[in-house]
Formats: sequence, C-alpha cells, structure tokens
Amino acid sequence: MQRRSFLSAAAAALALGGSPALAADLDGMKPVTLRLAHVVNEKDAYQVAAVAFRDLVAERSGGKISVEIVPNATLGDERTLLEGMQIGSIDMGLITNGPVANFVEEMAVFELPFLFPSREAAYGVLDGEIGQELLDKLADVNLKGLAYAERGFRNLTNSKRPVATPADLDGLRIRVMENPVYTDSFRALGANAIPMAWTEALTAMQQGTIDGQENPVGVVYSFKLNETQKYMTMTRHTYAPAVFVMGMPTWSKLPEAAQQIVVEAAHDAAATERAFNADMEAQQLDELKAAGMEVNETPDLTAFQDAVAPVYEKYGERFGDTLTRIRAELN
Repeated sequence: MQRRSFLSAAAAALALGGSPALAADLDGMKPVTLRLAHVVNEKDAYQVAAVAFRDLVAERSGGKISVEIVPNATLGDERTLLEGMQIGSIDMGLITNGPVANFVEEMAVFELPFLFPSREAAYGVLDGEIGQELLDKLADVNLKGLAYAERGFRNLTNSKRPVATPADLDGLRIRVMENPVYTDSFRALGANAIPMAWTEALTAMQQGTIDGQENPVGVVYSFKLNETQKYMTMTRHTYAPAVFVMGMPTWSKLPEAAQQIVVEAAHDAAATERAFNADMEAQQLDELKAAGMEVNETPDLTAFQDAVAPVYEKYGERFGDTLTRIRAELN
C-alpha cells in the first residue's frame, strides 16, 4: 500500500496554500468548469497534482471555479492536448516538458542529460527567474505556462539484459519522448532510439516491438512495467519537469482574480506532487524489486556522462545564454 493517498496529498496542498484569499473578488464571475487533461493513469503522481489543483482552486474560488480531471490520454496524447489548448478545444493540462519543448524550443534545455545533480537543484532553477522566463515564452505559441510540477529523474528499463555501461545499450530499441534531445542522447549512448507517444509505447512493450523505455520510478511502478521490463538501471540521466499549462483562449476568458487563483494553485499543487514523489520513490522501488525486477543502482555514470558529450556540443550553442545561466546558478 502507498503511504500517502491521493486524497491526503490533496489535503497537504490545501495546507500549503494559505488563505482562500481572492474568492471575494469573484463575486461577479459566472461559475466556470475547467477540464484538466493528462495522459497517465489515476495511480500516477500526475493525478496527485491534478487532484490537489482541483481542490485548491475550488476552495480558493469559493466554488466559482471547478476542475474536471480527464486522465488516461482520453483526450489524446500530449502533443494533441497542447494543440487542443492552442485552439481552445481543451482548457488545460499537465504535460511532460519534452513535448512542451516541441512548441517552445528553449524549454528543451531542461532535457539535456545529467544537467541537474539533484531535485533541489532543479527546483531552484525552475522556480526562479530562468524557469519563469521560459514559462512566459509559451505565450508566443498561444499557451499559458502556470507552474512546473515534475515527471522526475528518468531511469532506463528494458526486457533484454542488465545495463551497467553504455556498451550494454548497443542495439536495444528504446522508446524515447518525441523530442530531439532525448533521441540524440540515446543514440549517443548506442541505443536504437525510437520517438513514440506514451500510449503507443505501452502497446509496443507488450508486443515486444521495442525493448525498453526511460521514465521515473513512479511511472514504472504505476504502469506495472515490471510485467514487460525485467531490468531497470538507475541512470537518473535526465530530470524531467512537467508543466501545468493552459490554452490562451481559456486563460484570456478568466478575470484577473481567477487567473491569480489558478497560478497560485498550480504552484502549490506542484509542490504537493514533488513531495509525493520524494516520499514514494524508495517504497515503489522496493515493491518493484519484490515483484522480480532486477535493479542496478550503481551503473557506471561517468561512462554515461562521457558518452553524451556530443549532445552538449550539438545543443550548447542553441541554448546559449540560458544554458550558461543555468550552469552558473548550479555552481
């Protein structure tokens, strides 16, 4: 059993948020329902974030703003969700940073391998000036970036063999997000990197048309990937943010007080999800091991870092000043 339920995580979010504050400013506002979509199941940490956001918004708006959560890629994969937000057919979503970076290329800087040494280091950058600047750039493509939640540190799984060094990846067909930085990173490591939507990847793993994938422990656990993936390697090769994002057509219809409630609730819900992930990872890893998954917790990370050096050579100039500022802040 998980130590913290989704309901208790949402309750923690309420405690984080301070006063319900601005509900009185919405007296003249007609009630509105926002549909918040994501592509994973109700056991995933994205659902924790979504539930916390829903409850915070309802409480702080005095019920004027309600949120309907639509999980399980019911409304489409992450690219489809973002495109729907742009035209106003979907209100908002919780979207992994990789697909978001296909709309604002600069956000792919966060996908660079081994950029962040720890969660705390990532939070400092994401929640600071650099992170906000990149969220603001989403407005250029008719999207509103609200806050950074997280997918987390990504690790490798596969169905074929233990992986301790990049050489062990030779020839393995590894699903990666539809983002060129991920594709180039895994090709540099020697894998046959296959960009693919997550919904397609689940079927491909079951059918054996791909050998592996890379995701945080929580995803491996919530989707029971141990049933198709015997081996996990704790590479922690990328820290992946997730973005609470809303379509500008929906955002622009909200009065300013409602916009403020939405942004603050997104920040607090993101904090709740981060705490949930940190709390649950060790327990989930233990349960995966107990279920028969072989986990290498001490791969040769120096070899992995050396192998992806060409990715920095290719993208370093593209990300220019942003990458320089991130590195300065981390140091």
